Amino acid sequence: MKKLGITLLSALKGIGSFILKVLKNPKGRLGVILVGIVVTAAVFAPYLTPYELDDYDIANGLAKPSAEHLLGTDKNGIDILTQLLYGARISLIIGVTTGLCVTLLGATLGIVSAYFGKVSATVILNIINVLLVIPTTPLMMIMSNLSSSYLMMIAIFTLIGWCGTARMVRAQVLSIMNMNYVRAAELAGGSKSYIMFRHIMPSVSHLLIMNCALSCAGFMIAEAGLSFIGLGDPSVMSWGKILVAAQESAFTSGLWAWVLAPGAAIFITVFGFMQIGYALEEILNPKMKRKKDTRTKGLSPEAAAAAVFAEIGDISEAEADALKESFEKEGQRV
Repeated sequence: MKKLGITLLSALKGIGSFILKVLKNPKGRLGVILVGIVVTAAVFAPYLTPYELDDYDIANGLAKPSAEHLLGTDKNGIDILTQLLYGARISLIIGVTTGLCVTLLGATLGIVSAYFGKVSATVILNIINVLLVIPTTPLMMIMSNLSSSYLMMIAIFTLIGWCGTARMVRAQVLSIMNMNYVRAAELAGGSKSYIMFRHIMPSVSHLLIMNCALSCAGFMIAEAGLSFIGLGDPSVMSWGKILVAAQESAFTSGLWAWVLAPGAAIFITVFGFMQIGYALEEILNPKMKRKKDTRTKGLSPEAAAAAVFAEIGDISEAEADALKESFEKEGQRV
Protein backbone atom coordinates (compact mmCIF):
# COMPACT_ATOMS: atom_id res chain seq x y z
CA MET A 1 0.00 0.00 0.00
CA LYS A 2 2.84 2.36 0.82
CA LYS A 3 4.44 1.80 -2.59
CA LEU A 4 1.07 2.32 -4.28
CA GLY A 5 0.61 5.57 -2.39
CA ILE A 6 4.06 6.78 -3.43
CA THR A 7 3.34 5.84 -7.05
CA LEU A 8 0.02 7.69 -7.03
CA LEU A 9 1.65 10.72 -5.42
CA SER A 10 4.38 10.74 -8.06
CA ALA A 11 1.77 10.45 -10.82
CA LEU A 12 -0.24 13.34 -9.38
CA LYS A 13 2.91 15.45 -9.12
CA GLY A 14 3.73 14.67 -12.75
CA ILE A 15 0.23 15.60 -13.89
CA GLY A 16 0.33 18.80 -11.86
CA SER A 17 3.72 19.72 -13.31
CA PHE A 18 2.46 19.09 -16.84
CA ILE A 19 -0.65 21.23 -16.28
CA LEU A 20 1.55 24.05 -15.01
CA LYS A 21 3.65 23.83 -18.17
CA VAL A 22 0.50 24.13 -20.29
CA LEU A 23 -0.73 27.11 -18.28
CA LYS A 24 2.65 28.85 -18.55
CA ASN A 25 2.45 28.62 -22.33
CA PRO A 26 0.50 31.65 -23.69
CA LYS A 27 -1.38 29.56 -26.25
CA GLY A 28 -2.12 26.86 -23.71
CA ARG A 29 -3.34 29.37 -21.15
CA LEU A 30 -5.67 31.01 -23.67
CA GLY A 31 -6.99 27.66 -24.87
CA VAL A 32 -7.62 26.36 -21.35
CA ILE A 33 -9.49 29.54 -20.43
CA LEU A 34 -11.72 29.43 -23.51
CA VAL A 35 -12.49 25.72 -23.31
CA GLY A 36 -12.86 25.98 -19.53
CA ILE A 37 -15.53 28.67 -19.91
CA VAL A 38 -17.48 26.52 -22.37
CA VAL A 39 -17.20 23.38 -20.22
CA THR A 40 -18.27 25.32 -17.12
CA ALA A 41 -21.28 26.73 -18.97
CA ALA A 42 -22.25 23.24 -20.15
CA VAL A 43 -21.91 21.62 -16.72
CA PHE A 44 -23.72 24.36 -14.81
CA ALA A 45 -26.33 25.12 -17.48
CA PRO A 46 -29.31 24.48 -15.13
CA TYR A 47 -27.94 27.09 -12.71
CA LEU A 48 -27.15 29.71 -15.34
CA THR A 49 -30.63 30.00 -16.83
CA PRO A 50 -34.09 29.94 -15.23
CA TYR A 51 -35.63 28.22 -18.26
CA GLU A 52 -35.78 24.66 -19.56
CA LEU A 53 -35.57 23.34 -23.11
CA ASP A 54 -39.26 22.40 -23.03
CA ASP A 55 -40.51 25.78 -21.78
CA TYR A 56 -42.71 26.60 -24.77
CA ASP A 57 -44.27 30.05 -24.99
CA ILE A 58 -45.55 30.35 -28.55
CA ALA A 59 -47.25 33.65 -27.77
CA ASN A 60 -43.78 35.06 -27.06
CA GLY A 61 -42.14 33.43 -30.08
CA LEU A 62 -39.39 35.21 -32.04
CA ALA A 63 -38.97 37.76 -29.25
CA LYS A 64 -36.07 40.17 -29.58
CA PRO A 65 -33.22 40.14 -27.03
CA SER A 66 -34.32 41.65 -23.74
CA ALA A 67 -33.59 41.52 -20.01
CA GLU A 68 -35.92 38.52 -19.75
CA HIS A 69 -34.42 36.69 -22.74
CA LEU A 70 -30.86 37.89 -23.33
CA LEU A 71 -30.62 36.34 -26.81
CA GLY A 72 -34.32 36.35 -27.60
CA THR A 73 -36.56 33.34 -28.25
CA ASP A 74 -37.14 30.99 -31.17
CA LYS A 75 -40.44 30.54 -33.01
CA ASN A 76 -41.74 28.32 -30.18
CA GLY A 77 -40.86 30.86 -27.52
CA ILE A 78 -37.96 28.82 -26.12
CA ASP A 79 -35.12 30.89 -24.70
CA ILE A 80 -32.15 30.86 -27.11
CA LEU A 81 -29.55 31.30 -24.35
CA THR A 82 -30.93 28.18 -22.66
CA GLN A 83 -30.57 26.26 -25.92
CA LEU A 84 -27.01 27.54 -26.27
CA LEU A 85 -25.99 26.43 -22.77
CA TYR A 86 -27.56 22.98 -22.99
CA GLY A 87 -26.41 22.55 -26.58
CA ALA A 88 -22.79 22.87 -25.47
CA ARG A 89 -23.09 19.48 -23.75
CA ILE A 90 -23.79 17.41 -26.85
CA SER A 91 -21.37 19.38 -29.02
CA LEU A 92 -18.57 18.81 -26.49
CA ILE A 93 -19.47 15.14 -25.97
CA ILE A 94 -19.39 14.45 -29.71
CA GLY A 95 -16.20 16.43 -30.33
CA VAL A 96 -14.17 15.14 -27.37
CA THR A 97 -15.37 11.52 -27.53
CA THR A 98 -14.75 11.27 -31.26
CA GLY A 99 -11.35 12.94 -30.95
CA LEU A 100 -10.29 10.39 -28.33
CA CYS A 101 -11.67 7.42 -30.29
CA VAL A 102 -10.02 8.51 -33.54
CA THR A 103 -6.68 9.10 -31.83
CA LEU A 104 -6.65 5.78 -29.96
CA LEU A 105 -7.82 3.72 -32.94
CA GLY A 106 -5.53 5.47 -35.41
CA ALA A 107 -2.52 5.24 -33.09
CA THR A 108 -3.07 1.54 -32.41
CA LEU A 109 -3.48 0.56 -36.05
CA GLY A 110 -0.67 2.88 -37.17
CA ILE A 111 1.79 1.33 -34.72
CA VAL A 112 0.69 -2.22 -35.55
CA SER A 113 1.06 -1.62 -39.29
CA ALA A 114 4.56 -0.18 -38.85
CA TYR A 115 6.02 -2.46 -36.22
CA PHE A 116 4.36 -5.86 -36.30
CA GLY A 117 4.98 -7.47 -39.67
CA LYS A 118 4.16 -7.07 -43.34
CA VAL A 119 0.83 -8.93 -43.19
CA SER A 120 -0.71 -6.54 -40.69
CA ALA A 121 0.71 -3.58 -42.62
CA THR A 122 -0.79 -4.82 -45.89
CA VAL A 123 -4.24 -5.41 -44.38
CA ILE A 124 -4.39 -2.08 -42.53
CA LEU A 125 -3.03 -0.05 -45.45
CA ASN A 126 -5.58 -1.63 -47.81
CA ILE A 127 -8.39 -0.74 -45.43
CA ILE A 128 -7.08 2.82 -45.24
CA ASN A 129 -6.89 3.10 -49.03
CA VAL A 130 -10.47 1.85 -49.40
CA LEU A 131 -11.83 4.29 -46.82
CA LEU A 132 -9.90 7.20 -48.29
CA VAL A 133 -11.38 6.76 -51.77
CA ILE A 134 -14.97 6.60 -50.48
CA PRO A 135 -16.59 10.07 -50.66
CA THR A 136 -16.91 11.20 -47.06
CA THR A 137 -20.03 13.36 -47.24
CA PRO A 138 -22.28 10.83 -49.04
CA LEU A 139 -21.10 8.11 -46.63
CA MET A 140 -22.02 10.25 -43.64
CA MET A 141 -25.41 11.05 -45.14
CA ILE A 142 -26.19 7.38 -45.83
CA MET A 143 -25.16 6.20 -42.37
CA SER A 144 -26.93 9.11 -40.68
CA ASN A 145 -30.15 8.07 -42.38
CA LEU A 146 -29.82 4.62 -40.80
CA SER A 147 -29.77 6.19 -37.36
CA SER A 148 -29.62 9.87 -36.47
CA SER A 149 -28.57 9.41 -32.83
CA TYR A 150 -25.48 11.23 -31.66
CA LEU A 151 -23.89 7.86 -30.82
CA MET A 152 -24.19 6.91 -34.48
CA MET A 153 -22.62 10.25 -35.37
CA ILE A 154 -19.65 9.45 -33.12
CA ALA A 155 -19.33 6.02 -34.77
CA ILE A 156 -19.44 7.56 -38.26
CA PHE A 157 -16.81 10.17 -37.46
CA THR A 158 -14.56 7.52 -35.89
CA LEU A 159 -14.93 5.20 -38.88
CA ILE A 160 -13.88 7.83 -41.40
CA GLY A 161 -11.49 9.82 -39.20
CA TRP A 162 -8.91 7.32 -37.96
CA CYS A 163 -7.16 6.84 -41.32
CA GLY A 164 -5.24 10.10 -41.25
CA THR A 165 -4.04 9.49 -37.70
CA ALA A 166 -2.94 5.94 -38.56
CA ARG A 167 -0.93 7.09 -41.58
CA MET A 168 0.72 9.87 -39.58
CA VAL A 169 1.65 7.52 -36.73
CA ARG A 170 2.87 4.82 -39.13
CA ALA A 171 5.19 7.27 -40.88
CA GLN A 172 6.56 8.52 -37.56
CA VAL A 173 7.12 5.00 -36.21
CA LEU A 174 8.93 3.90 -39.38
CA SER A 175 11.19 6.93 -39.03
CA ILE A 176 11.87 6.25 -35.35
CA MET A 177 12.71 2.59 -36.01
CA ASN A 178 15.74 3.73 -38.03
CA MET A 179 17.10 5.89 -35.22
CA ASN A 180 20.36 4.88 -33.54
CA TYR A 181 18.88 4.59 -30.06
CA VAL A 182 16.21 2.15 -31.27
CA ARG A 183 18.77 0.06 -33.14
CA ALA A 184 20.94 0.16 -30.04
CA ALA A 185 18.08 -1.10 -27.88
CA GLU A 186 17.49 -3.94 -30.34
CA LEU A 187 21.18 -4.88 -30.29
CA ALA A 188 21.06 -4.79 -26.51
CA GLY A 189 18.35 -7.45 -26.55
CA GLY A 190 15.40 -5.22 -25.71
CA SER A 191 12.04 -6.87 -26.33
CA LYS A 192 9.51 -5.45 -28.76
CA SER A 193 7.24 -4.42 -25.90
CA TYR A 194 10.14 -2.66 -24.15
CA ILE A 195 11.15 -0.78 -27.29
CA MET A 196 7.52 0.07 -28.01
CA PHE A 197 6.70 1.59 -24.63
CA ARG A 198 10.14 2.96 -23.77
CA HIS A 199 11.19 4.49 -27.09
CA ILE A 200 8.47 4.55 -29.73
CA MET A 201 5.42 5.61 -27.71
CA PRO A 202 7.19 8.58 -26.03
CA SER A 203 8.41 9.70 -29.45
CA VAL A 204 4.90 9.79 -30.96
CA SER A 205 3.04 10.95 -27.84
CA HIS A 206 3.30 14.63 -28.75
CA LEU A 207 1.74 13.91 -32.14
CA LEU A 208 -1.11 11.95 -30.59
CA ILE A 209 -1.93 14.52 -27.93
CA MET A 210 -1.84 17.37 -30.42
CA ASN A 211 -3.87 15.34 -32.91
CA CYS A 212 -6.48 14.59 -30.25
CA ALA A 213 -6.92 18.27 -29.36
CA LEU A 214 -7.20 19.32 -33.00
CA SER A 215 -9.52 16.40 -33.78
CA CYS A 216 -11.89 17.52 -31.02
CA ALA A 217 -12.13 20.89 -32.73
CA GLY A 218 -12.60 19.39 -36.18
CA PHE A 219 -15.36 17.00 -35.15
CA MET A 220 -17.27 19.73 -33.37
CA ILE A 221 -17.37 21.57 -36.69
CA ALA A 222 -18.37 18.34 -38.44
CA GLU A 223 -21.24 17.82 -35.98
CA ALA A 224 -22.49 21.33 -36.59
CA GLY A 225 -22.26 20.74 -40.34
CA LEU A 226 -24.23 17.48 -40.25
CA SER A 227 -26.86 18.99 -37.97
CA PHE A 228 -27.10 22.03 -40.22
CA ILE A 229 -28.10 19.89 -43.21
CA GLY A 230 -30.65 18.02 -41.11
CA LEU A 231 -28.68 14.86 -40.27
CA GLY A 232 -28.19 15.48 -36.57
CA ASP A 233 -29.97 13.85 -33.64
CA PRO A 234 -33.42 15.49 -33.42
CA SER A 235 -33.91 14.32 -29.83
CA VAL A 236 -31.04 16.35 -28.34
CA MET A 237 -30.01 19.99 -28.45
CA SER A 238 -26.70 20.96 -30.02
CA TRP A 239 -25.20 24.09 -31.52
CA GLY A 240 -25.69 22.68 -35.00
CA LYS A 241 -29.37 22.14 -34.31
CA ILE A 242 -29.71 25.75 -33.14
CA LEU A 243 -28.25 26.91 -36.46
CA VAL A 244 -30.73 24.71 -38.36
CA ALA A 245 -33.66 26.32 -36.58
CA ALA A 246 -32.14 29.78 -36.97
CA GLN A 247 -31.81 29.58 -40.75
CA GLU A 248 -35.59 29.27 -41.07
CA SER A 249 -36.61 32.42 -39.23
CA ALA A 250 -33.65 34.36 -37.83
CA PHE A 251 -32.92 36.54 -40.85
CA THR A 252 -36.52 37.38 -41.70
CA SER A 253 -37.28 38.29 -38.08
CA GLY A 254 -34.03 40.20 -37.52
CA LEU A 255 -32.84 37.90 -34.72
CA TRP A 256 -29.14 38.06 -35.54
CA ALA A 257 -28.19 36.83 -32.08
CA TRP A 258 -29.92 33.53 -32.90
CA VAL A 259 -27.30 32.89 -35.58
CA LEU A 260 -24.30 34.72 -34.17
CA ALA A 261 -24.43 33.16 -30.68
CA PRO A 262 -24.04 29.48 -31.69
CA GLY A 263 -21.60 30.47 -34.43
CA ALA A 264 -19.47 32.37 -31.92
CA ALA A 265 -19.68 29.49 -29.44
CA ILE A 266 -18.42 27.02 -32.05
CA PHE A 267 -15.62 29.38 -33.07
CA ILE A 268 -14.50 30.04 -29.49
CA THR A 269 -14.48 26.36 -28.55
CA VAL A 270 -12.71 25.25 -31.72
CA PHE A 271 -10.17 28.05 -31.36
CA GLY A 272 -9.57 27.06 -27.74
CA PHE A 273 -8.93 23.41 -28.61
CA MET A 274 -6.59 24.46 -31.41
CA GLN A 275 -4.58 26.68 -29.07
CA ILE A 276 -4.28 23.81 -26.60
CA GLY A 277 -3.11 21.56 -29.42
CA TYR A 278 -0.45 24.03 -30.54
CA ALA A 279 0.71 24.53 -26.95
CA LEU A 280 1.00 20.79 -26.38
CA GLU A 281 3.09 20.47 -29.51
CA GLU A 282 5.47 23.18 -28.31
CA ILE A 283 5.76 21.50 -24.91
CA LEU A 284 6.04 17.87 -25.99
CA ASN A 285 7.67 17.94 -29.41
CA PRO A 286 11.39 17.24 -28.92
CA LYS A 287 12.28 19.14 -32.09
CA MET A 288 10.47 22.25 -30.94
CA LYS A 289 12.09 22.01 -27.50
CA ARG A 290 15.44 21.84 -29.32
CA LYS A 291 16.80 19.33 -26.89
CA LYS A 292 19.27 16.81 -28.22
CA ASP A 293 19.66 13.32 -26.88
CA THR A 294 23.43 13.02 -26.38
CA ARG A 295 23.26 9.50 -24.99
CA THR A 296 24.21 7.88 -28.32
CA LYS A 297 25.52 10.90 -30.21
CA GLY A 298 28.68 10.09 -32.18
CA LEU A 299 28.56 6.41 -31.26
CA SER A 300 28.38 3.39 -33.50
CA PRO A 301 25.39 1.07 -33.02
CA GLU A 302 27.59 -1.23 -30.90
CA ALA A 303 28.75 1.60 -28.66
CA ALA A 304 25.23 2.96 -28.40
CA ALA A 305 24.03 -0.50 -27.41
CA ALA A 306 26.55 -0.55 -24.58
CA ALA A 307 25.26 2.83 -23.43
CA VAL A 308 21.75 1.49 -22.92
CA PHE A 309 22.58 -1.96 -21.59
CA ALA A 310 22.25 -0.80 -17.99
CA GLU A 311 18.85 0.72 -18.68
CA ILE A 312 17.54 -2.60 -19.98
CA GLY A 313 19.14 -4.42 -17.09
CA ASP A 314 21.26 -7.00 -18.92
CA ILE A 315 24.46 -5.86 -17.16
CA SER A 316 25.36 -3.56 -14.31
CA GLU A 317 25.76 0.18 -14.74
CA ALA A 318 29.49 -0.03 -14.03
CA GLU A 319 29.97 -2.67 -16.72
CA ALA A 320 27.93 -0.58 -19.14
CA ASP A 321 30.14 2.46 -18.45
CA ALA A 322 33.24 0.38 -19.10
CA LEU A 323 31.84 -0.94 -22.37
CA LYS A 324 30.74 2.52 -23.43
CA GLU A 325 34.19 3.96 -22.75
CA SER A 326 35.85 1.18 -24.72
CA PHE A 327 33.54 1.74 -27.67
CA GLU A 328 33.71 5.56 -27.67
CA LYS A 329 37.01 5.68 -29.52
CA GLU A 330 35.54 3.58 -32.28
CA GLY A 331 32.33 5.59 -32.23
CA GLN A 332 34.15 8.87 -32.68
CA ARG A 333 35.61 7.53 -35.90
CA VAL A 334 32.20 6.51 -37.30
